Amino acid sequence: MTDDLRVERDGPVALITFNRPDARNAMTFEMYEALHDACAELDADPRTRVLVIKGAGDRAFASGTDIRQFVDFKTAEDALGYEARLTRVLSKLAGMSKPTVAMLQGDAMGGGLFIALACDLRLAAPHARFGVPVARTLGNFLAPVSLALLVSALGPGRARALVLTARVLDAAEAQTAGIVDQIHPAPELERRARELAAGLAELAPLTLAATKQVTRRMLAVLMPRDLDALILSCYVSRHCHEGERAFLEKRKPDWQGR
Repeated sequence: MTDDLRVERDGPVALITFNRPDARNAMTFEMYEALHDACAELDADPRTRVLVIKGAGDRAFASGTDIRQFVDFKTAEDALGYEARLTRVLSKLAGMSKPTVAMLQGDAMGGGLFIALACDLRLAAPHARFGVPVARTLGNFLAPVSLALLVSALGPGRARALVLTARVLDAAEAQTAGIVDQIHPAPELERRARELAAGLAELAPLTLAATKQVTRRMLAVLMPRDLDALILSCYVSRHCHEGERAFLEKRKPDWQGR
């Protein structure tokens, strides 16, 4: 693993923690790879029956991909490679045969929201917030698997509206929309998540795995193909570089649409 991603076991329950609280648990490429490998290892481990994912601290579950990871993007291979990495990681998490629980003790934004949506169940603290504000911040592209997860949770209309308006939802709105299953006071959240995981660990594993197999196939139907040109139109452009610079300089982007 990596110091930025910790894996612990408590009997049949495994716990993954994104451990960059000072950076709002923003995901680096190394963390994405570690998440993929941890999911593969835990899914193959007969001792593990349930996976819980959380972020360190109380400010964020994960605030998306660390913007500094995009600064050196210059070629088509950079952009397509990033989207392929994200698709691989989210598909591995969503495709686990064992139940997964996202413990959202803080904000889940962008890639962080998609990680949460790739989990089966989501518990949130009341102060947590949720959104995909890329149209306001970076101007980048959303991987097909990300949009498929969003549509699967919210339906096409709400998913489209969330991305197009760049709105950020509070926990109550997210629960109404279908992103959050349960809301608990922050001091109780980890106990509630562990209780839920312990309960899931006692259920029939083959029934749970078969149900997840069906929903995984349904998700695959929602994933469009052959979108390389659209990916490149966002990433390899002045448009996206302006978004990155503006974000790092803490100013409003000057979108030129090219």
